[in-house]
Amino acid sequence: MNQMPVKFGLNESARRAEDPRLLTGRGQYVDDNVPAGALRAYVLRSPVAHAEIASLDMSGAEGMPGVHAVLTAETIEAAGVENNLPTTPVENRDGSTGADPRRPLLAKGRVRFVGEAVAMVIADTLDQARDAAEAIEVEFADRPAKVDVGPGGETIHDEAPDNVAYTYAKGDEDACEAALAGAARVVEVTVDDNRIICASLEPRGAWAEMEGERLHVCVNSQGVWGPKARLAACLGMAADAVRVTTTDVGGGFGMKGMMYPETVLVGHAARALGRPVRWMSDRSEAMLSDNAGRDLVCTAKLGFDAGNRLVAYRMDNVANLGAYNSGYAQNIQSELFSKVMPGTYDVQACFMTSTGVFTNTTQVDAYRGAGRPEAIYVLERAMDTAARELGVDPFELRRTCFITPEQFPYVSATGETYDVGDFARVLRRAEREGDVAGFAARRAESEARGRLRGLGLCYYIESILGDPSETAEIEFTGDGRVNLYVGTQSNGQGHETVYKQFLANDLGIDPALIDVVQGDSDRIAKGGGTGGSRSVTTQGTANRGTAEKVIERFTPFVAGLLEVEEVAFEEGVFRAPGSNRVMDMMEAAAAARAAGEAELLRTRETTELPGRSYPNGCHLCEVEIDRETGQLDVVRYTVADDFGNLMNPMLAEGQVHGGVAQGIGQAVTEHVVYDADGQLLTASFMDYGMPRAVAVPMIDFHSEPVPSTANVLGMKGCGEAGTVGAMAAVGNAALDALWGVGVRRADMPFTPARVWAMLRDVEAIAAE
Repeated sequence: MNQMPVKFGLNESARRAEDPRLLTGRGQYVDDNVPAGALRAYVLRSPVAHAEIASLDMSGAEGMPGVHAVLTAETIEAAGVENNLPTTPVENRDGSTGADPRRPLLAKGRVRFVGEAVAMVIADTLDQARDAAEAIEVEFADRPAKVDVGPGGETIHDEAPDNVAYTYAKGDEDACEAALAGAARVVEVTVDDNRIICASLEPRGAWAEMEGERLHVCVNSQGVWGPKARLAACLGMAADAVRVTTTDVGGGFGMKGMMYPETVLVGHAARALGRPVRWMSDRSEAMLSDNAGRDLVCTAKLGFDAGNRLVAYRMDNVANLGAYNSGYAQNIQSELFSKVMPGTYDVQACFMTSTGVFTNTTQVDAYRGAGRPEAIYVLERAMDTAARELGVDPFELRRTCFITPEQFPYVSATGETYDVGDFARVLRRAEREGDVAGFAARRAESEARGRLRGLGLCYYIESILGDPSETAEIEFTGDGRVNLYVGTQSNGQGHETVYKQFLANDLGIDPALIDVVQGDSDRIAKGGGTGGSRSVTTQGTANRGTAEKVIERFTPFVAGLLEVEEVAFEEGVFRAPGSNRVMDMMEAAAAARAAGEAELLRTRETTELPGRSYPNGCHLCEVEIDRETGQLDVVRYTVADDFGNLMNPMLAEGQVHGGVAQGIGQAVTEHVVYDADGQLLTASFMDYGMPRAVAVPMIDFHSEPVPSTANVLGMKGCGEAGTVGAMAAVGNAALDALWGVGVRRADMPFTPARVWAMLRDVEAIAAE
């Protein structure tokens, strides 16, 4: 009993445990583990953006070969299914409740966007289901599409007069206006945040089967408990009669955190037919029906005193909510620069349109304060423009406005408590690593080649928490292994690797013996799922708390085995003080099993964080622009981040790389386009500009940690950080490159055609 455990712990760049199976085709995604004999489902979707369903004739489809059922709003309602997905009503700024229109699983009476589900066909094969769907006769009485974002036009929902979903406000308007009125300088900036498609590597999918009297639904989601609750509600089933599982997931991005009609429909079909039923989206279908993101225009007013300190800012946002209110209510504010600010005020007007559905346009008050990519993009673009108009260095302007280290913990204007931070230190690190001092020489070299070069800065801060509680369970199995049950859900982030590191560090267990169990509502009592970068902090804290409880429970048992009065758990082993007698955790578990102490072999603990953590950092981007073609290339990229303590630096860096690539994609190539009739013109990768490898440079990443005090691990989360910083860094670099030739407003995406038009416009003005 003296074998020392494998050392595998904190701050180690361990290789991803998931990769051997995922990279060799042995991953188990939702379409890989379908039950034998499953029927195929195909969704008939609306080809028009806005119309009454004048008639719907299924008779031609129902008798076709292989067809088992055709589901419509009428048939599922007749079967007792609640034809409704949950929405999120929001309180208006006047205290009234905003519009809360019903979102049906299958369109009832009217369709409101191209791609809305009208019917689902269940058949033996996908081809049979698709052929039958084509035989369904639907007569649409067209209504005008509503595609502009603003009041008026054709009404999408009677519950939303003038197409206003809600007008949300937060902050102290009077204090903000007074501060702006008294400011030495006020800078006003309007920026667009273009609409994007999440385009996850794995499209959405689900299958369902009956397990006796219980319904089992497998869906590639970001957590199983939301779908479980919605399935039970829609299908009129007791919660314990529904099991939801999630296997490997190829990307989530918030989009898979939402509930969708198809998940409920395959559950209903499997129950009604007594056969397994599967549905899988194709790429164009996903682009039509997945919840999208961004799509808002914001005007920011920033007030500065004579010393160029920010004293207040106001943001007025106009946001596209799409056809249904199924997102979250968002506070667009970010309070990174809230030192001595008497007030901030944010107003967001959300409008209904017949252009799909959105996922990240809005965020509820529980997530108030800093964080959203939309907030950082607006504020950092505005700060950069302010620096130019004030005639000050953009780095110095931010330093002037930062909350300083001695001011922490700091309560912001909207009541958010920042625990720790050293923003100026992180900024200095980015300046040094990014060789800002050498930028002038690089710009001169670019100009000698006939190209414009710009340097863009973004200093961001995120707000990480979501549900502050999470549960973990540790089980020692009979075959000498350990199961770690977690309430979060990996979408590709490397949770399995990190959670093994947690347990190996805390209990001295060889990571090769640890199995991470996630995504099964039967095996895991509860969980908050994954979203908003909450996993490493909330789940990590639960893992730590459970490991500590395991040690506490085993300590008296091990002392008895070693025949000593007390033992301490140190460096991965139980040790009797003053003795060389030791026992590792796996030996203790085996002894407990042999002694019949079964209660020691399974330990569960739920923890709750007292507050948020605030990852922050600086992104520096350099771009080159070809004057003749408008081609913009990102040529240099540097990141200095404060993620607090890092469990696995390599995974953190990988998260940043992926996030930066996503931000560059939105900034340079990605853009969702609808025509005047509400038809999606960017419904394939031929038309929608996903970033390619050639568009993303090598990313220079550096960690400058200030450990969080809001969790015992000192971690801050990093899942969204790359995207949060990248959009504004690229945007500011583009504006810096174009400013010298007279461009004063430059909005994403910076495609060659758009940049070329900006250059030609200023040339035309100069020629007048």
